[in-house]
Amino acid sequence: MVMDLSALFKLSYGMYLITSKKDTEINGQIANTVFQISSDPICIAVSINKKNLTHEFIESSRVIGITVLSEKTPFKFIGRFGFRSGRDIDKFQGIRYEIGKTGAPLVVDHAVAWLELEVIDSLDAFTHTVFAGKLINSRVLNDETPMNYRYYHEVVKGKTPERAATFVKEG
Repeated sequence: MVMDLSALFKLSYGMYLITSKKDTEINGQIANTVFQISSDPICIAVSINKKNLTHEFIESSRVIGITVLSEKTPFKFIGRFGFRSGRDIDKFQGIRYEIGKTGAPLVVDHAVAWLELEVIDSLDAFTHTVFAGKLINSRVLNDETPMNYRYYHEVVKGKTPERAATFVKEG
């Protein structure tokens, strides 16, 4: 029997902007693999590619900001954080954000809510690291509909970058 990798497209994901800091620098990237893994205390898992600058920042500072993106988020905004490297551009230029209790940047542009984590552990997952973080702070910003990965692909017509946890090589 041949493995049908399209079964992976049936898993549910959201669209998130993951941020962190390293010393006085900040960076962020789009990710779709964020989920709650415990309730007391509340712990959230985030999967980040080891080659990404955000991974380096999380490993250094042990803090994570998560912005839950709205369905109304323009593709240009997603492209800025999802297809460009913070090594090449200042992703935060002209973007509204606040600094949270941990020092992580929390983006408010196109946000439904944000969460702030302190990393308590990590798991090596081949190309990615799954960071587990204790929830330190959170806020709902509005009642807009959060963007999910299906909406991103079917309505926004977005693509999956090669470094994404959900990237599947075609053919």
